[in-house]
Amino acid sequence: MSEDTTTLPEGAAPDAAVDDEAQEQSDIFNGTGRTGLRNARSSDGNDTRAIPAFVFGEELADLADVDPRVVVLTADLARANRAVDFAERHPDRFFNVGIAEKNMITVAAGLASCGYVPFAATFASFAALLGCEQIRTDCAYPQMPVRVVGHHSGVSMGFYGTSHHSPEDLGIMRTIADLTVVCATDANHLRALLRASLDHPGAMYLRLGRGRDRDVYDEVPDLTIGKAITVRPGDDLTIISTGTEVEPSLRAAEALAESGHSVGVIDMFTVSPLDTEAVLSAAARTGAVLTVEEANVTNGLGTAVAECLFQSGTGQPVRFRKVGIPDAYVPVGPPAALYAHYGLDAAGITKTAKEMLV
Repeated sequence: MSEDTTTLPEGAAPDAAVDDEAQEQSDIFNGTGRTGLRNARSSDGNDTRAIPAFVFGEELADLADVDPRVVVLTADLARANRAVDFAERHPDRFFNVGIAEKNMITVAAGLASCGYVPFAATFASFAALLGCEQIRTDCAYPQMPVRVVGHHSGVSMGFYGTSHHSPEDLGIMRTIADLTVVCATDANHLRALLRASLDHPGAMYLRLGRGRDRDVYDEVPDLTIGKAITVRPGDDLTIISTGTEVEPSLRAAEALAESGHSVGVIDMFTVSPLDTEAVLSAAARTGAVLTVEEANVTNGLGTAVAECLFQSGTGQPVRFRKVGIPDAYVPVGPPAALYAHYGLDAAGITKTAKEMLV
């Protein structure tokens, strides 16, 4: 499916009839351009320009204005990840490799070997599952500064089904040596991660949600890759979450506060290498840890935290539970329904936390 943009002849109406050769398939399927299938606002009334994931191309374009190393690659998904915003401003540093995700990552590694800092973006299911070998062998092993961007991660593709769901990516990526694995929390956090990634050594897997993530950070945070952020202190229980699950974890903590419980929330945005100091400090403070991730509970954030807790040698008893996607294939359905089904919304997190606080 082509990502090229076709413009209307001057004076033509938005719904003007066009011949087959001029009509772009991406216009039809994405509901953009002249088809009249979608206006400037998305189907649920959100201004599409304000959807958080759409800052990806914009922020990288700003960074490229002052850093000649920045280049962007996509596998025919420039609209889905808004790399098109980068392409419009830096067309000579944008590469659409077509539907060839593995090749895209290898091309990115080649660019990195020439001194560039490439950002190669596609759906997380394609990046992590299709491109696993290339991430490991072409990027992480030779320590190339490639930033593989997996967007629409977890179950956010909803109706597209198993081929497009990516609950396994965190578990896969954190087993690759010399690969930094980070998850963006919201739009401002994504901006901070992109900026911090420019001079970070080695390869990186940057996990994004579906671009409808509610704000956690009112402004671009000052962050250090590898160091967790405590977004809410607490004394009775610590929720350690990452990416899209930080915001509902905060809402759960707020709901629990109304019933007299002091629940802390840590944004563990770097899944690998894990901030073990933050984990052990939280466990010592509250004696209870709940991990929350939009990912398979096998080998993801929860497993990383469990390994830290039970291999620390402190001998300190800790109540511990994981909330995530079970080790099974995800059914087809709207993302919001899937989050509720797996207890990954605020209500579900609150319910699990209450069970731990009894």
